[in-house]
Amino acid sequence: MVCAAQPLAVQAGVEILKQGGSAVDAAIAVNACLGLMEPTANGLGGDLFALVWDPKTKKLVGLNGSGRAPLALTAEKVPPAKDGTVPLYTPFSWTVPGAADAWFELHARYGKLPMARLLAPAIRYAEEGFPVSPVIAENWAVGAKRFADMPGFRDVFMPGG
Repeated sequence: MVCAAQPLAVQAGVEILKQGGSAVDAAIAVNACLGLMEPTANGLGGDLFALVWDPKTKKLVGLNGSGRAPLALTAEKVPPAKDGTVPLYTPFSWTVPGAADAWFELHARYGKLPMARLLAPAIRYAEEGFPVSPVIAENWAVGAKRFADMPGFRDVFMPGG
């Protein structure tokens, strides 16, 4: 069984299972597609947390694929927001992404198919396009309003840029 909010991501996971992939292989394929299709909730630039049943040891295994703050970053180096907190929409609130490393860690332990095959559906959708869901379209519209005045945002992320 493959479950996700995005039907094309589900289809990618099902394809991997039909090719003899493991549940972890399918999950990686789905997550890669979701990073493209639902970037406001998932993504290569984010975190990944996994619980996997290890059939060899018969134990539940957890993997923390959360990102980390840069080693040299300290609280004193972060210019505060007007309310004194860490500014939410700046690089100071971001971590070094952990998702891709977690994919490879999970794949090394539990994968069956080559990583290139797992990422192929996401690559195909990135190259050929896909329908944007209403929820993501709404999220993008909100983001466009929020970040429109940021230098370079329109040039990189908006249509016509």
